[in-house]
Amino acid sequence: MLYLASQSPRRRALLAQFGLPFGVIDVDVVECRDPGEGPDEYVRRVARDKAGAGLRTLAAEPGAVVLGADTEVVLNGDVFGKPRDDAEAASMLRKLSGRTHQVISSVALVGADRQAQTMVITDVTFAPLDEATIAAYVATGEPRGKAGGYAIQGGAALFVAHLSGSYSGVVGLPLQQTGALLRDFGLAPRPFVADAQEA
Repeated sequence: MLYLASQSPRRRALLAQFGLPFGVIDVDVVECRDPGEGPDEYVRRVARDKAGAGLRTLAAEPGAVVLGADTEVVLNGDVFGKPRDDAEAASMLRKLSGRTHQVISSVALVGADRQAQTMVITDVTFAPLDEATIAAYVATGEPRGKAGGYAIQGGAALFVAHLSGSYSGVVGLPLQQTGALLRDFGLAPRPFVADAQEA
């Protein structure tokens, strides 16, 4: 049985596109970079930590496979996590304005006797944002709980001048690469079967 170690509604919706039944478990993983840890190493580690923590909660369930994922916004080596408040969200958006940043998304699949992982880096270029636009967007509340202080699947789509990489990876789960991991684990996606979720 497949489990998603995340409470993110965005990741749940993306994973559901594979047409596989899955459960959702909540894990408590500290998301803090270690000294000297690069952004890509950090994102990969957090994804592994989430999957591993999820598997430990399912120790009594044979055959459990847990998917953990992490997505971070990176500009010039600085990781922009979830903003603590609206002021920090606005500060992040000012820094991203008119510039190209990277969104690193890593997915880890862990079972009792194996694990596998993938990582995708997407370049996202924002158009210049004026203060009124930033203030109006922050006031919607959408930046809260979002890496980098924005949701590309929401209002921030208006900011994106160019994207090179995985759109779904920016949302939180790179679909093509995740599908390849699932197939390697013998979990064949059924994205176009109408009744797949009821299987």
